[in-house]
Amino acid sequence: MWPDLPRLASLHASDVLLGFTFYYPLFMAWVWIVGGLWFYLRHERPAAGGPARPPPLDEAPPCSILIPCFNEEENLEDTVAYALRTRYPEFEVVAVDDGSSDATGPMLDRLARTHSRLRVIHLTENQGKAVALRVGAAAARHDYLVCIDGDAMLHPHAVRWMMEHLVHGSRVGAVTGNPRIHNRSSLLGKVQVGEFSSIIGLIKRAQRTYGRIFTVSGVIAAFSRAALQRVGYWNDDMATEDVDVSWRLQMDHWDIRYEPKALCYIYMPETLPGLWRQRLRWARGGVEVLLRYGRDLLSWRARRFWGVALEHLASVTWSYAMLIVVVLFLLGLVVPLPPEWRIPTLLPTWAGVLLGMTCLIQFLVSLWLDRIYEASGFLRNFFWVIWYPLLYWVLSMLTVVVAVPGTLLARRRTRARWAHVDRGIHAENPEAK
Repeated sequence: MWPDLPRLASLHASDVLLGFTFYYPLFMAWVWIVGGLWFYLRHERPAAGGPARPPPLDEAPPCSILIPCFNEEENLEDTVAYALRTRYPEFEVVAVDDGSSDATGPMLDRLARTHSRLRVIHLTENQGKAVALRVGAAAARHDYLVCIDGDAMLHPHAVRWMMEHLVHGSRVGAVTGNPRIHNRSSLLGKVQVGEFSSIIGLIKRAQRTYGRIFTVSGVIAAFSRAALQRVGYWNDDMATEDVDVSWRLQMDHWDIRYEPKALCYIYMPETLPGLWRQRLRWARGGVEVLLRYGRDLLSWRARRFWGVALEHLASVTWSYAMLIVVVLFLLGLVVPLPPEWRIPTLLPTWAGVLLGMTCLIQFLVSLWLDRIYEASGFLRNFFWVIWYPLLYWVLSMLTVVVAVPGTLLARRRTRARWAHVDRGIHAENPEAK
């Protein structure tokens, strides 16, 4: 049956806007669900190995664990202690103090006198995380680099899981691990536990299934030095150096793997201002790579990256479409609008109920996939993640809307410096078994 062309021609602009804001997240949710399940069946089933028992390596080349840090006195001792507990035949830990103004430097020197595997480098002034990583890479003795943040607590088996990919994949340039939220005492912390499973973890699984990965997790990633040399290491003028290096590696035809069994415990913001600053930086990073590398994506050689790039471009478009829908609805409350621009309601209709049910299915599937990495039952996290759309969709929309003009209007590139980070409410250290 042919489409009803007169009906299509009579569609209003508001119908197109509402259709896109509804169908885009619905379509992507099912793409992520199917892709994530396919990844699980191929790479992650317990029959293929659990998170506590990595397969033996027939060869285990030495690696360097890099820890760039700035004003991390509150977290750093735990971070170094967990890194030194890594169960891997030969490794070193290189900590780069990027001009900290607190007790980070003296603390590192004291730890280095106790632990022979730890080497410390001091920069006289704050240069930014990308520069600290480059300095650490230059000082590292080995050709495989595991990079973690100054507040991250590395699981003892994480390095082994990531090295398996780097050793056995000739074109593997990087491996991204699986950050787990440690601070869960507030509603924001509990919701983020679900977010990292239902959104971030599921998306990485799906992206790995259909082509490329948008970004490694800056808090835990392993790199081949050969791949980093090819692309020029980390750029210091990008808001998110991890997104930038991920795009450059993959556009140079290096593969990036996602290893969910490579666990790392992290602290996340538990205040709205801290969360806003973090997500705004993430949004800026996504806009920057689109602007800088968008022309290169037009090449046929970059075709495997088209899916991820289009997905990100569509998400930016969706944010602005949602903003227009909200603005038109609010305007319609105070001034009469033409019928083609009138948004009758923001309350869920049958379409909203369908989208809501799909979100719940997505959350249920993703939390089930991550159940082996959580000590608490996955249904307990399911209760908290249902609040995700109310908070984070709005936050995501606003940060993208703010980030795009801010990035476009920036007159020149400047070095990205460290900023104050909300580390949330601290609890006892996780059990690393």
